[in-house]
Amino acid sequence: MSQTVDRALSILPLLAEGPANLEQVATRLGVHKSTALRLLRTLHEHGMVYRQRDQRYRLGARLFALAQEAMEQLDVRDIAHPHLVALNEACGHTVHLAVHEEGEVVYIDKVESRYPVRMHSRIGKPVAITVAAVAKLLLADLPEAERRAVAERLDYPAYTARSTPNANAYLAELARVREQGWASDLGGHEESINCLGAPIRGADGRVGAALSVSAPNVVVSAEELLALRPLVLRTAEAISREYSGRPPVNDPEPLVRTRVERHP
Repeated sequence: MSQTVDRALSILPLLAEGPANLEQVATRLGVHKSTALRLLRTLHEHGMVYRQRDQRYRLGARLFALAQEAMEQLDVRDIAHPHLVALNEACGHTVHLAVHEEGEVVYIDKVESRYPVRMHSRIGKPVAITVAAVAKLLLADLPEAERRAVAERLDYPAYTARSTPNANAYLAELARVREQGWASDLGGHEESINCLGAPIRGADGRVGAALSVSAPNVVVSAEELLALRPLVLRTAEAISREYSGRPPVNDPEPLVRTRVERHP
């Protein structure tokens, strides 16, 4: 880590103890006031610290917002994971959980399939945003103006002949996803891989995460994968209820416990 970054990060735990003035920050870091001021100004510009009227600095609102976002993502992963495992046990396919952050859709959890053919996806890796089912679900929930702005600034790589070709086609697909409440990627990223996804909603009703089931054609056909839609939607709804704090629904035979026949 560079010395500048190290010093800047050292300011945050100092201010967590309470507001401090420039001299106190410089003394704690062991640097000249001009150096401390430069670091504080940079952190202030990014909302990480805030200068009060008494010229003392405290932690900024942006830092708390980022912490809250991180906590929400950790919470949804913790809540979702047992359901993802149960879904994997029911169908045998790869199950993913993804969120939208800083302009990217990234996987935050994954349960591997139980057959030899494995997917190359990994936790922390951004998805192919113009074709992935989880990305469609997360972007489809954005307000219309924001949704259009995002679609118009994206690139549209031709991964396969089924890839989304342009912004207009993507917006039309997002509209369908909003209407139907689920999404798919049938060979749009890799010709041999199909994917089916469902949204996970928080207490405000917004889509905070998305889950998906993915499988190669050599294991199940696209039609067979799409037949899992009730199971996938039921799993997403169960996670949403828990994530949003809604009371559970009486269901003596939840679909997530239903075994799905699959090819060896």
